[in-house]
Amino acid sequence: MQSEWTRPEATAPPPRPHSPLISPNTVSQVNRARVLQALYDVGPLSRADLARLTEVSRATIGSIVQPMIDSEMLAEGDPQPSSAAGGKPSRPLWFSPNSPPIAAVHLLPGHVETALVSAGGTILTTASREYPADTRDADLVVDAVADALDELFAPNRPAALGVGIAVGGMVNTDSGTIVQVNLAPGLAGLPIGPLIADRTGLPVYVDLHPRVQALGDRWFGQGRGLSTFASLYAGEALGVGLVLNGSVHRGPGGAGGEIGHSIVQVDGLPCRCGQRGCWETIATHRWLRDEAARLNLPSASTLTVGPLTRLAAKGHPGAAQLFDRYVDNLAVGITNIQQLLAPGLFILHGDVVAGGEALRGKIEWRVRQRTAAHPGSQPQIAFSALHDDSTLLGAAGLVLSHFLQLTP
Repeated sequence: MQSEWTRPEATAPPPRPHSPLISPNTVSQVNRARVLQALYDVGPLSRADLARLTEVSRATIGSIVQPMIDSEMLAEGDPQPSSAAGGKPSRPLWFSPNSPPIAAVHLLPGHVETALVSAGGTILTTASREYPADTRDADLVVDAVADALDELFAPNRPAALGVGIAVGGMVNTDSGTIVQVNLAPGLAGLPIGPLIADRTGLPVYVDLHPRVQALGDRWFGQGRGLSTFASLYAGEALGVGLVLNGSVHRGPGGAGGEIGHSIVQVDGLPCRCGQRGCWETIATHRWLRDEAARLNLPSASTLTVGPLTRLAAKGHPGAAQLFDRYVDNLAVGITNIQQLLAPGLFILHGDVVAGGEALRGKIEWRVRQRTAAHPGSQPQIAFSALHDDSTLLGAAGLVLSHFLQLTP
């Protein structure tokens, strides 16, 4: 009989999860990505600035940036005057004009917009194509995108980092497939990512339009250097992209982002998605025009936010009332997002921007009225400074996020 003091027979330990060691090559890639991210977040920086920001020595920074200078990813600017303390004049680093550009695509119902974007966020050239909005022929859509990209790349095809595609509907980001576009049902099921990758030989990334816009803000707009904010599109439709802790938020396979179809009125107006009471039913052009017709406002069938704001400012009967209701309806959805996730900053895109300061200030005031008070978390409303370029710059940002390994 075995004593309680007898050592039990040795058995193999249960297998434990493990992770591979990080190779020197992977460390180099991560360090390069962090230096590039610092430049995007702050702007042109000297080696000394980068060393302070990343908390490493200037020698380490030199070993990271020199290969990128040699490969023409980065370039040194003109020497800057030294500080009052003296020392060697610094030379700020920024993206070289010869660095690989990025191809950006905005796929709309019946229309394709494309741009070649520099690594520093400058739109170099654009091209567009049309296709039948009601088509179910995948080749027509793919041909339109590929032809526009061919025009961008002519006459000398550059070694682009990749292609980013923004789609105004649900997508599967894992497979690069369009799931659903309410305004273009024929696009459902189209594997646009793999098909364009086959045509171009480049890596292709596909995502929902509002998330792409958020990436434009994150890399090139008011979201630079911020870890958390929301990017909201309001006009014909509603959509939101959320940047949380430095990365754009995606559900499994790219789910989520359809904030326009969150329910704000139980048993409310019917929505084109088949539900009732969606936020879109009370805060888009469709609702605005229906209400304008009921109030006998001029040009009701084509009314947008800019003309409504001007009518309200002139004291037109009914316009001020409709303006206030539109503000309230937008503020309801924004408040819900703030209460749940507290992004703090909401960057607005789309036709809503035409409302100017009168609209922006009222939305911010209403949201603050309805939001639970918390120290240091007063929500802010801002209009995008990227204007009409926001989606194409965001598509470039989609490629950058993958290149810099910031996409989960």
